[in-house]
Amino acid sequence: MPPWRFRSGDLACAMVIAVATATAASVVVAAGAADGEAEFDYRKLSGIIIPGFASTQLRAWSVLDCPYSPFDFNPLDSVWLDSTKLFSAVNCWLKCMLLDPYNQTDHPECKSRPDSGLSAITELDPGYITGPLSSIWKEWVKWCVDFGIEANAIIAVPYDWRLPPSMLEERDLYFHKLKLTFEIALKLRGGPSLVFAHSMGNNVFRYFLEWLKLEIAPKHYIQWLDKHIHAYFAVGAPLLGSTESVRATLSGTTSGLPITEGTARLMFNSFAASLWLLPFSKYCKADNVYWKHFFEGKAHINRQQCDEMEYSSDNSGWPTTLVSIEVPTVRGTDAYPSIMDITEDITSNMECGKPTLLSFSAREVSDGTLFKTMLDYDPQSKALIHQLEKYYQGDPVLNPLTPWERPPIKNVFCIYGIDTKTEVGYYFAPSGKPYPDNWIITDVIYEFERSLLSRSGHSFSGKPNNSSGDGTVSYNSLSWCKQWLGPKVNITRTPQAEHDGSDLQTRMNAEHHHGEDLFPNMTRAPHVKYITYYEDAESIPGWRTAVWELDKANHRNIVRMPVVMRELWLEMWHDMHPHSKSKFVTKAFRGPLRHEDCHWDYAKARCAFPEFCEYRSF
Repeated sequence: MPPWRFRSGDLACAMVIAVATATAASVVVAAGAADGEAEFDYRKLSGIIIPGFASTQLRAWSVLDCPYSPFDFNPLDSVWLDSTKLFSAVNCWLKCMLLDPYNQTDHPECKSRPDSGLSAITELDPGYITGPLSSIWKEWVKWCVDFGIEANAIIAVPYDWRLPPSMLEERDLYFHKLKLTFEIALKLRGGPSLVFAHSMGNNVFRYFLEWLKLEIAPKHYIQWLDKHIHAYFAVGAPLLGSTESVRATLSGTTSGLPITEGTARLMFNSFAASLWLLPFSKYCKADNVYWKHFFEGKAHINRQQCDEMEYSSDNSGWPTTLVSIEVPTVRGTDAYPSIMDITEDITSNMECGKPTLLSFSAREVSDGTLFKTMLDYDPQSKALIHQLEKYYQGDPVLNPLTPWERPPIKNVFCIYGIDTKTEVGYYFAPSGKPYPDNWIITDVIYEFERSLLSRSGHSFSGKPNNSSGDGTVSYNSLSWCKQWLGPKVNITRTPQAEHDGSDLQTRMNAEHHHGEDLFPNMTRAPHVKYITYYEDAESIPGWRTAVWELDKANHRNIVRMPVVMRELWLEMWHDMHPHSKSKFVTKAFRGPLRHEDCHWDYAKARCAFPEFCEYRSF
């Protein structure tokens, strides 16, 4: 394959800048300066990265001898993730990972704490083989280095992703530290920060914004945000939760680790943070978060308040019933048998009558109805009920299992993948085995593009979304941020790859009704992956809101996609340009930004974009 590079010499630098600004068909802005010069002030910005669930390294803070294994755990040894010790000393490894399910304290023999700095989030298991497989933010950081971003401008804020939000603050003072991080970044760089949050990192950032309300005087709250945060990029945000968390809670998800699903479930259920990702209804809201000022510290449950649509619509706004469970019918008639009728031997109960199928909506999952019903059949549900009531419904700041309104930040960009086969519902049945292997999945419901299908082929009821999710989070949860857009939205669709604008489609001032999805009827060429932009800079003066949908972008890999990093980079440069005329960067042209972006056009037998790239033989 032929090598290619940007043109060399002094011209190379000029070409790179031209691509990133206005020369290449006005990629960034229509520069209005008479002399054509522009002063880029991006050097004052900082980038603060909030990683997602299981995306921060955990290190041992104990000495633990592991019998029958050549490996022991010593302080600062990698725990999450050290594949060597996981293979050879899984029981020791579990001691360092597990938390007490009731009070979230460490195992008596071993405790782990999150690592710090960028190295804590770039590769979870560094190594020649394991490194690329566990790489998360490494490519992101590489882009920053390629474009000359200083080391102190990129700040990672890792956290113990096993803990629920209130425990992050109680044990680690995480949100106090995060506030200081923003303030130090401003003092060090002289400008506000860009927030990049991925997956559950968005839940963490939401909680931080609500926590901040109670730490800062109300009249200074918006001032603090305007001063310290220029833009918020929500990447793969599970804004209405994720059905995969239900699977992990009831049967276990190994995520490729060399452990059984039962072991994965045992570990997952010890982390109260696992409930942070539970799916919930878009029609239910929590009580006012300021109740604590009136209850003077008395115990209080942050109950959900649901509107009429919750009870008149199907499935709490989700495409199908989230959870269906076969339970034994004892003495033939009761759909919900009493505890007195239940014995611990589920298999023997099954002989007493035909199983009853119980179904649960998103509201019944998030309010605890599912776990309370299962308590008769699965005593371990008691710990889940405790976690839900103490750390979520009883949280002093907010109940995170409620819909999120647009955060009061000037610039909000919501970015996610679509059109990938994603799980949206499950059927469970007793396995006859003891906990943690006492439930098996008998069927899975998927959404794919604009349809629903089951693994078994059996029929079921449901209403598909306008698209499908990113392989982990369903479309209705990812696209909830479209509710942050105003009544008039500009829609643009372009190919994800570099392009000359010939396949650009636009729809200006599209009507958007609150509570409804916004779906453009635009054409798609076969085998072309598109990115669709929904942009609103008019509904709230001085604020911008944008939603980017990327075809076939996987949830776990989206932060490594060059197209995402390219668009973020261009948007940042657009914002910092003193002569920007448009509210958002133009989509009319996308040329190469780095050496890696140059490629060979086999149809024309030359480098693509020859005005920026040239062929070289070595």
